Amino acid sequence: MSGRIAGNRRQGRVKRSVDLEGIDSLDLLGVRDANLRLLEEKIEGTIVVRGHRMVIEGELQEVETMEAVACDLVDRLRRGQTIDPVAISYLWDRRSGNGGEELPADDGEPLLFAGGTRKAVRAKTGGQQRFVSAVRDHDVVFAIGPAGTGKTFLAVVMAMDYLNRQLVDRIVLVRPAVEAGEQLGFLPGDMQEKIHPYMRPLFDSLSDIVGASRISRLLGSGVIEASPLGYMRGRTLNNAFVILDEAQNTTVGQMKMFLTRLGFQSKAVITGDVTQIDLEVGNRSGLVHVREILGDTDGVRFVDLDGRDIVRHPLVRRIIEAFDSAGVTDGREEA
Repeated sequence: MSGRIAGNRRQGRVKRSVDLEGIDSLDLLGVRDANLRLLEEKIEGTIVVRGHRMVIEGELQEVETMEAVACDLVDRLRRGQTIDPVAISYLWDRRSGNGGEELPADDGEPLLFAGGTRKAVRAKTGGQQRFVSAVRDHDVVFAIGPAGTGKTFLAVVMAMDYLNRQLVDRIVLVRPAVEAGEQLGFLPGDMQEKIHPYMRPLFDSLSDIVGASRISRLLGSGVIEASPLGYMRGRTLNNAFVILDEAQNTTVGQMKMFLTRLGFQSKAVITGDVTQIDLEVGNRSGLVHVREILGDTDGVRFVDLDGRDIVRHPLVRRIIEAFDSAGVTDGREEA
């Protein structure tokens, strides 16, 4: 679908309109026009919705970019997708040349329906789609990128998809028990209670997908297992989808130990952010150095995500860019 030039120019400004026939205005504009206000912030012009048309007026380049974004949004709604601030920011950056690669032709394919509802979980960016495709085509996948790029969430989504389709018998969630600059001290309870704080991000992702009650049942039956990295030595994991999260906090030796646990009919997804390493000074991060070792190994794929793939609050991208500009990576200022 493409917008139409309204035909009048004045003082260097142009006006174009986009057909909204068949589109629910609330889905497009958001509650209390929140999406419309976000769109208006992108240009030095005006955006007005009248009936089944969106009229955009302003400088030519900005109007052309906004027209393309509006058409993208309408196309997404026609395919049954939802519009949120993340989608708007991503599409604007992509169309304005500030990042955001094109999604492949199968954009919009549901990966999973969350929480027993018909709410579809989809890859939202080109980088996320590359991650999903890599998991389908390779047995060991490393997803490396900053906070908010959906690494952990998509890994859990793919694990649940494989479990639901009976391609694996169980899901194994693994994290190194490394604290982010704080010492929690002695934690009471049995092993599961002790590791629960470390597993909270993985459980949050699972809760968003399948609901808290089903998580409890799957954990109780052993279909989903949560384990600290230190307890993986000596095991062989067959018919399993294994996720190692926060892998930047593994040593090189721990990374080797984890990767050699993989058994028959299993997949391993390793996620991490190499700018947030919490290891003690002097310890080499296994995630940083594993690419040098396995970069050319058949069956292993590395997927790099970046700021264009951030799908949290749009401010998160600006925060990460500000820290990068200040030379702050793993908590220490670069000289």
